[in-house]
Order: sequence, then structure tokens, then C-alpha cells
Amino acid sequence: MKIHEYQARNLFRKYGIPVPDGVVCHSVEEVEKNVPNDEKLRVVKAQVHVGGRGKAGGVKLAKTKAEAVEKAGQILGMDIKGLTVEKVLVADAVDIEKEFYVGLINDRNTKSITLMASAEGGVEIEEVARVSPEKIIKMSIDPVMGLMDWQAREVALQLFDDPKQMRKAAAIFVKLYQLYKETDSSLAEINPLVLTPDKQVLAIDGKMNFDDNALYRQSEILSMREATEDEQKEIAANEKGLSYIKLDGNIGCMVNGAGLAMATMDMIKLYGGEPANFLDIGGSSNPQKVVDAMNILLSDSNVKAVMINIFGGITRCDDVARGLVAALKNIETEIPIVVRLSGTNAKEGLEIIREYGLPNVSTMKEAAQKAIELSQK
Repeated sequence: MKIHEYQARNLFRKYGIPVPDGVVCHSVEEVEKNVPNDEKLRVVKAQVHVGGRGKAGGVKLAKTKAEAVEKAGQILGMDIKGLTVEKVLVADAVDIEKEFYVGLINDRNTKSITLMASAEGGVEIEEVARVSPEKIIKMSIDPVMGLMDWQAREVALQLFDDPKQMRKAAAIFVKLYQLYKETDSSLAEINPLVLTPDKQVLAIDGKMNFDDNALYRQSEILSMREATEDEQKEIAANEKGLSYIKLDGNIGCMVNGAGLAMATMDMIKLYGGEPANFLDIGGSSNPQKVVDAMNILLSDSNVKAVMINIFGGITRCDDVARGLVAALKNIETEIPIVVRLSGTNAKEGLEIIREYGLPNVSTMKEAAQKAIELSQK
């Protein structure tokens, strides 16, 4: 689960991490009402769940309240990477002497939370990692001991020469770790963490993601969820016992089992296609799951063909076939569907498919190639 920058700032403030003042506005009228009428320099920032807002024109400076209203009017309603800006953060601008990056992630390689920091702040950390990996400081954190003060100071000393600034930064690292742990985060970034000319250390932008599997015990975090249309589909699918993740391709996939789902997407890619989703119906033989899965697949306007790849173990192929036929009787669609059934009751399932007039194949290779061919017509 992702949250907006203004929500991350609120959490930072709650945990004692210094951030500039700001107000969230959903309309020009709210900016007019909530921003003080003074000559203070402010930054107006689009609040959407994507990066690159500045490059897209979603971050603008305003020298007066009138300019803040004007800039907000320009940003509200604009499209940034397919998302419509519905709110802006109007925050106090900060004079910057130096920018830094600090972040916490779950590192599978070290099987621990890892603190990352860099003197190359204000830019995408992925680009820094690609071009100059030596500029990223990493420290693995013992899950029992947590981030110790001396460890935070050790990292901060590699960024700041002045002891006072180093201690301020180290304190921020410790508080960020506490926030990360207590909210079941999977990512917490301050980018940039800045040093001001008057030697203050401030977090002026924040990003946080959270473990979906822990949201049941994070009511405050869950209340911040503002799901996009695609995320709403994923949530709805999960409630129906389906694992669904939307991708950018045009071949819808319905599979039973996560491993087979990954292999199916790999097969589509191997033969030049692009999968539109990950969709695992699981091990159940309930035909209703197939009905629900087809409704989700066909609701994606990018899908030009559907590949159904079932290897029956616990899942019975005849039940999948019945669910598919039931779905197609209720859903009007001209999108071609390719079916491959193998395993438990595959013979019975294929007979149901043939009677309905759907094309079926024997192997994953044939299914992928046929789905790609049909998606191009």
C-alpha cells in the first residue's frame, strides 16, 4: 500500500522528524481559504502515486498567495503518467545548501532491514545506484537490536562534517527506523533530506509503502489508503480469493498457482507478447472463482486476448471449464480466449470447452503463441 507525500510528512511529524509546514488542498478555493496572505515563498506539489512530478510540471514555486492559487489551478486536474491530480500540497519552501537521500527497505539479500544513505539527494536513487553505486552507504540492521544510536551516527558521519548536523541527522535516522518498524512499512524514504543555510536538517519530501499483509493491525495506516482504479481491482480480487496484479501488456492471463502464473507470463514474453496481469485463481475448484476472474480480466480495456492455463491438481479442470462457460454466458465480449487444460479431469473440461466452441491447445507454448497471434488481429 502506498500513501501520498503529505501523509508521509504527517507521519514524519508524529515521530519527531522535522518537516516544513504545509497544507493539503483539493481545490483552488481551499488554497484561497487556507494559505496565509503574505509574501512567503511556497512550493505547490501535485499529490499522486507516481514519481517524476517535477518533470511533468506538477511542482511549482509561488512567491505570493495569489501565485499559489494560480499554480494550484494549473496543477489540479492535470494528468501525470495516467493519473489525474486531485489534490496539492502547498508547503513552505526551504533554502537548500545541500541535499541528501536516506531510506529504509526490506533487503532480501541480507534478510534484514537496510538503512541506505547518500550525499546524492534530490534525484532518483535508482539512477545513483546504476551510475555510481559506490555513492550509496548501506547498513544492515539487526532485527533484535534495531538501529542503534552509534550506527546512525556512523552513517551520518559519512554525510556531514559538522558534529551538530551529524547528530541531528542521526536522530532523524533513528526516528525513521522507529516509524518504519511500528507501521509495518516496506519502504520509507526521505528524498531529499536537506541542510539549510542556517544549518537546520529537514525532511522536505517523503515516500512510504506498507506491507498489505499487516494492514489488519494498522488501522491508522489503512485509513490513509486512497486506492487507484487498478488498486481497487486488486483489493476486490483479493476479497474474492484471487491474487491479481495489473501489468502493462495486452494478453490477459488466468492461471492456478503462483509458479505456473510466473511461467505463463515468461512464456508469453518469450514469444514476443506482453502479459496484461498476474492472476492466480488458487487451488479451489469453485467455478465462481473463474466467473469472478473473467470479470476482472475483461474489465481491462488493454486486454486484446485471454490465455487460460490450468494444470489441475486440487483444482479440477472440469470445474474451471464450467466456470468459464458460465462467465461467458453473462459477459458479452469479442475478445478471443485460448484455453489449455491439463491434469485432474482435463478430458471432461476440454469436452465442455469444445462444446462451447472455444479454441483449446495442448501445451503452454501453443497457448502463448496462439494468444499472441489473436491479440494482434
